[in-house]
Amino acid sequence: MIEYIRGTLEELTPALAVIDCNGVGYGLNISLGTFSAIQGKKDVKLFVVEAIREDAYSLWGFATKSERELFLQLTSVSGIGASMARMILSAFTPNELVDIISQGNDRALKGVKGIGPKAAQRIIVDLRDKILGLDITPSGSACTVSNVNSEKQQEAVAALTMLGFSPAPSAKVVNKLLTEQPDIPVEQIIKQALKLL
Repeated sequence: MIEYIRGTLEELTPALAVIDCNGVGYGLNISLGTFSAIQGKKDVKLFVVEAIREDAYSLWGFATKSERELFLQLTSVSGIGASMARMILSAFTPNELVDIISQGNDRALKGVKGIGPKAAQRIIVDLRDKILGLDITPSGSACTVSNVNSEKQQEAVAALTMLGFSPAPSAKVVNKLLTEQPDIPVEQIIKQALKLL
């Protein structure tokens, strides 16, 4: 079992990080939270979850143990796979997610693409008691500001495409968000787009 991978960050997109560890490049699927945490860094350490199926072997990387723990909790819920768990963790910080689940806020969960009323209720019912044992305290998320809108637009559309959305509607939503909020950071664009697509 791989606990974590530490090495040089060779490539980074909002959905994937490639870490060179002693000459081996590991491709790890990541959430937007992890993307913002490691963006701009050269040497990184990501906590790992291995997903092994008959037809695929994939690695999921997390900047913090608490995000990894929430990922594992989410994937333990019937009907919530790894990609959906990443989508949820991209829409909310671990702290926000703990708040949403503990308060039974199914409306916020239904705002995530692909989460219907039943899935939202299942997440709340299954995880409400389990998350109390996690060492995560509620708080707001910080924002960073980036300048070049065309780069932000391309990065956001690429990330949404990797998450399974069509490029054309993604571009339309991203452009709308950039017009309304020119200083919005990429991770916030993607988070808001996930709720609008």
